[in-house]
Order: sequence, then C-alpha cells, then structure tokens
Amino acid sequence: MDKFTEFVISHADDDTARLLLSKEKYPDIDMDLAVSTIEVRKRLRKKLPSWYSRPELVYPVELSCEQCSSESTALYKARLVSGLSGRDSRVKIADLTGGLGADSRAFSEIAESVLYNEMNPVLAAAARDNFRNLGCHNIIIRSYMLVSRDSIVPGMEGGTGSRPADIRTILDGFAPDLIFLDPARRSGSGRKVFLPEDCSPDVFRLKDELLENCRYLLVKLSPLADISLVAEKSGKMCREIHIVAASGECKELLLLLDREYCGECSIAATSGGAVFRFTREEEESAAAMAASPEDMQEGAYLFEPGKALMKSGAYNLISAMSGMKKLGKSTHYYLSGSPSELPAGIRENGKLFRIVCTAPLDRKSMKDIGRRFPEAEVTARNIKMDTETLRKRLGVSSGDDFHIFGLRCDFPEESANMLIVTGKAGV
Repeated sequence: MDKFTEFVISHADDDTARLLLSKEKYPDIDMDLAVSTIEVRKRLRKKLPSWYSRPELVYPVELSCEQCSSESTALYKARLVSGLSGRDSRVKIADLTGGLGADSRAFSEIAESVLYNEMNPVLAAAARDNFRNLGCHNIIIRSYMLVSRDSIVPGMEGGTGSRPADIRTILDGFAPDLIFLDPARRSGSGRKVFLPEDCSPDVFRLKDELLENCRYLLVKLSPLADISLVAEKSGKMCREIHIVAASGECKELLLLLDREYCGECSIAATSGGAVFRFTREEEESAAAMAASPEDMQEGAYLFEPGKALMKSGAYNLISAMSGMKKLGKSTHYYLSGSPSELPAGIRENGKLFRIVCTAPLDRKSMKDIGRRFPEAEVTARNIKMDTETLRKRLGVSSGDDFHIFGLRCDFPEESANMLIVTGKAGV
C-alpha cells in the first residue's frame, strides 16, 4: 500500500477542512486530491461499495459522485443492454459522459469493449488508473466535450480545458452498437436542472447525429423528467422508458431509442426486482375497479405502489391486471383480499399492509385511533392535511408494528376521508 492510500485510510474520518489547512505538514501528499478522495469515498460507502472497498482508487473531482450511478442501477443498465444483444457478447458500448466510471465498469462486464469518454481530462486520467486497478482491461479512455458537428468553431474550448468534438471525432473508428449518455444536470451557474434540453449535452439536439453511428441510444435522465414529454420529443424511435427505483426513491429514468424501431413506447417500472411493463395505450384503455366500504374489512390488504409504479402512471392498469380495487380517482392505493395472486411485476413494486381496522377521519376517530395505537408510522394522501399534521392530531410516535393511513376514498355511493390502520403483511 503506497503512502497516499495509507493517508486516505488513516484520515478517512478527519475534518477535511482542517486537513487542507495543515497541508504543509504532509509535503509528500497531494492534499487536494486526498481531501477530494476522502470526501467522495464517504458518499460511495453505500452507493458503490465495491469501489469503496478499494482504497487505492482516487477521485479528483468531488462533484463526480453526485450524479454517478449506484452499484444496483449500473448493473440494471448493463442487464438492459445485455438483453438487447441477446447472447452476442461482442457488443460494443460508447459511454460518452463517463464521469466517475460506474456505468462504464458495469458495461465492461457484458461487452467486448467499452469506450469511456469524459470531458474533464483530470477525471478521465483518474478513471484510467481506477479501471486498471479494478481489473477492467477492455475500456478505452478518451477526453472530449461532445457537441453537435455544426456548433464547433476554431479555438472553442470547454470550461474544464476539454476539447470540443463531434461524435465521429470522439469515436475515431470505434463502432458502437449502443451509445450511453448521462447528461450533466447542472447549469453553467451550478444550478440543478431536470429538463432534458437544459442538461449538457442536449440529447434531443444530438440524437439524430448519434443514431447515425449506432443502432441504440440509452440516456439517463433526471427522475423528475416528465415521461410523456420525453416520449413525445423522442419520436417513434422511442422504444422503452425505464423507471428505476431503489431504497424507496425513484433514482433513474432511462430512455432507450432504437433507430430501427417505429412504434409505441413501452414503459418499464422496477424497484430492483420484477419489472412491470406496459404501454400508454394499455393504461388509457384500462378501467380501474372501484372499492367499496365492504372491501376495507379487517384482514384485507392495502397495497401501496412503490415510487417506480407511481412515476409510471399505470394507475388504472394496476387494478385491471391485478384484480385489486382502487380507493379513489386520485388516491392511488388499492385493496386486495388475496395478495398471493398478485402479478410479480406489481407485487414486487410496492408494499402490502394487512388492515387491522378502519374509521372515518374525524376528530373522535383520530383521538380513539391515537389512543389504541400510540406507536405507528403515519401517511396522509389526498386529504386536507399533510402527513406531519395527521401525526400530530393522532398524537402518535414512530413505530414499526403499525401504519396508519389517512386517505380519501371515492366509494360508489359517496366519498369519504378514512383512517386505515394496518399491520405488516403476513403478520
């Protein structure tokens, strides 16, 4: 282990601001690089554990870990690409916004070769060493700022000293089957953005040029991006949109364009397990079954869609495909009497709660429910109070055994705000 790596390990929990101020005490250490590496490693402990376990890896740019894929989402993209190529392991992938390199490393496991391009030459140089230390020997390193071919002017230079180049210059003979892009979601002033056209590079401006050089284009977008608008701007080549959730959050929106495809875009939602796949036409033609008060009996199950399902917008289709009854037009919760029969793509993309009791959401019931269940998690949806307000009015503290929902229910006869007390499914 060299001195630099030993320093990073021994000072992993130190105040990095103090380390910078005392850099003269360590003349043999590149303190700026050490501090950046220490800070990035703190964030990678859970995000990229296999990288964190290799202390010899260096990270010269702290911002590089902000947008990088997690271990699980990088592997998901690799499996997605592997599925496109079938059993042909000779697929070639060009990652044109390389960053830290998490996606390129995952791609290298399923590809014959990967071209990693990163506009920041310092980050690209670090990636070269990191890939070598990680045993990735099929990754080609290049450092250009991707721009459209009609926007290059003599003397043009990027803010990090990067060299602007069009796609053909960057590829330089490399013939990819798929190009991957993860556009930077910060403006020139450092403000976070989520609209695809505000990101850099602008995918929709470049897509035609990119698809001249490969069949597939895979783009990672902000999870806040509007699925319908993305599909509309992508046109008929929009083959799939993947919504990837993990740890209770929607992490990534993946757009797959196929220059040989002309049809309706399918949407795939996953929370790390089974995938729920559908088309907008299927959702628009589906009819949800309405719940009645009798369906909320003790022992029935309440289904809460996960973040990926919620983002997908398959609100009616969830009911139509599973047989569950929907609580309300804008209340995307469902009732089931037999959860074991739920399709895997739905069951694994949400949570099931066993109903203990129900009551109208009024002052008397809140007092009674709060007294009977003093420790419970609380969720308010589609009612005139938020979760924290409902928790205070119930007077309960956090607890894992019960979960109290305050939900608006649109029953066939009348609508009502209800309190639904649930326990863990199967308890």
